Amino acid sequence: MKRLFALLLAFCMVFALAACGGGGEEPDGEATLDLSVCFASEPSTIDPALNTAVDGAIMLQHTFEGLIKWVDDGEGNATLAPGMAESWDVSEDGTVYTFHLREDALWSDGEPVTAYDFEYAWKRVVDPETAADYSYMLDCVKNGPEIIYYGTMSPDDLAAVALDEKTFEVTLHTAIPYFIEIAAFPATFPVRQDIIEEYGDQWTFDPATYIGNGPYMMSEWVHNSYIMMVKNPNYYDYDKLGPDSIKFALMDDNNAILAAFNSGELDFAENPPVDEIPALLESGQLKVADYIGTYFVCFQTQKEPFDDPRVREAFSLVIDRNYIVNQISRAGETPAGGFVPNGIYDAEGPGSDFREVGGDYYSMDDADYAAKCDRARELLAEAGYPNGEGFPIVEYLYNTADNHRAIGEALQNMWQTELGVQVTLTNQDWAVFIDTRKNGDFTFARHGWIADYNDPISFLDMWITTSGNNDAQYNNPEYDALIARAKATADVTERMSIMHEAEDMLMAEHVVAPIYFYTQPYMVADDLQGWYYTPLGYFFFAYAYK
Repeated sequence: MKRLFALLLAFCMVFALAACGGGGEEPDGEATLDLSVCFASEPSTIDPALNTAVDGAIMLQHTFEGLIKWVDDGEGNATLAPGMAESWDVSEDGTVYTFHLREDALWSDGEPVTAYDFEYAWKRVVDPETAADYSYMLDCVKNGPEIIYYGTMSPDDLAAVALDEKTFEVTLHTAIPYFIEIAAFPATFPVRQDIIEEYGDQWTFDPATYIGNGPYMMSEWVHNSYIMMVKNPNYYDYDKLGPDSIKFALMDDNNAILAAFNSGELDFAENPPVDEIPALLESGQLKVADYIGTYFVCFQTQKEPFDDPRVREAFSLVIDRNYIVNQISRAGETPAGGFVPNGIYDAEGPGSDFREVGGDYYSMDDADYAAKCDRARELLAEAGYPNGEGFPIVEYLYNTADNHRAIGEALQNMWQTELGVQVTLTNQDWAVFIDTRKNGDFTFARHGWIADYNDPISFLDMWITTSGNNDAQYNNPEYDALIARAKATADVTERMSIMHEAEDMLMAEHVVAPIYFYTQPYMVADDLQGWYYTPLGYFFFAYAYK
C-alpha cells in the first residue's frame, strides 16, 4: 500500500484576479467582506446527488466538501488536495482506495462527519429511487454496473463502505486514471441520512435542514432572487475563511446583470449582453478564462423528424459555426469540429489532446460552407423533404439568456434559409428548461456540457442508453458496448482508441450538432484577491479577501 498525503494531479489554471465586495468595519474594527456574485437564475436543485448544472455545482463547492477538494496552491495553479480525507491509501493494482477522514470534520450543526455519511451518500447516488442523473459516474465502483444498469444487486452491495467512523473504502472493478477527480465531484459529497429521511426532497429548501460540511452554509433562500451563504463556524478551516457572506444573486437578464455589476451591486458576474462583449473585452472589464466544454444542439432522437439521422446531419451541416463565434459569441470560442473539446487529455496525458488526435468531423473552412449546405439539402431530400417540402414546423428550445437567444435566432435563420424549413424559438427559465430537456419533452434544444474531470469519458458516457444525462434519448446497444469496453480496461492506449471509436459513432449518427468549444467570460471588480477557478467551471470564493 502507498500513502498519498497530497495529490499531485493538477491540470487547471487559476485566475486569481481582483473583485470588490461590500466591505465595512465591525464594531471591534475588524474588516467585513460581503460578496455578491451571479452565475445563473434559480437553480434546478442544490442536492449534491441531483445537481447536473455548473451553477449548482459552484454553490455546492461552498456548502459541502468531498473526500478531495480543489485548493489554490498560491502559485497560479489550482490543484486537488485532501478535503474531508486527510490522507488515503491506494492498493498496488489501483483498485482499492482507503480514505482516512480528518478528526475535526464537522457538519454545520456541529455533528461529526463520518465515513458512514459517505457510504450513505454514494449508495444514495446509485439507488434507482434517487433517480440521480449522475448515477452512471459510479459504475466504476465494484457492483456499480449491476446496481445501476442491470438491477441485479441492491445499492447496499456497492463496494463503497465505511470500515469504521473515520475510514471509507472504495473498491473499483478496474483501475481508472480519474477516480480522484470523482472523489472531488459534487455527486460524491456526503449528505445526512437522518435529515433526508425526515424531510425528503424538501431538505434543501430550508436553511435549518440544509446541513452541509463545507466552508459556508445557507442562511436564506429568497426564490428567484438570491441564496445567501455565511461562514460555517464548525468548518475546520474557519479561521482562514474570507467573506463573511456570499450572496448568490439569481438572475437571467443579461442587461440587468451588467447594470448590477457596473453599479457595484454585484462583485462578480458572467454572461454580459452579447452586443456589449467586444467593448467590454477592449476595455479589459471582461476577462476570458479557459473552459473545457462544448456548446451544442441536442436532438430528441426518439421524436420525428429528428429520429432520422439524415435530418439531424442536414441541420448540423448548415450551421455556420464561424459566423456564430465571430459575430455573436465573440469571446474567443473555437468552432467545434467534434463533440469532445480541446483541453481533454489523450493517451499520453498532459500535453496530448484528444481533439487534436481525433481531428475534425467536418470542414471548418468558410470556403466549404456552400458545399456543406448542398449536401444538407440532398440529405433532407433523401429523408423525404425536398427543399423542405412537407417538413413539420419544429420548435428550438433554449434557456432564457441574451446569448442563447441571439444564437437561436442565427440558427433559425440558417435552417430556414438553407433548408427551407420553419423553426420557431421558445425560451424557458433555467430550472424549468433543465427539467424539460431531461424529460425529453422537446424536439431539439440548446445544450452545453462541461468536463466533470479531465478524461474523454466525461463527454462520452453521458450518451449511453441508461444515462440520466442522455437528454437526446439516444439508444444504441453498440455505443453502450463501446463505452463498457472503455471502462473495463486499464490500458490507457486501448481506452483512448475505444473512446475515439465511440465519438466516431456518436458523430456518424449526428446525435448532437456541436457548435463551439467554450471559453469563460467573466467580470470581476477591482480589489478582491484570493479567489480561484478551474476550467471545469468552478469559481471559489471561500478564501477571497480585499
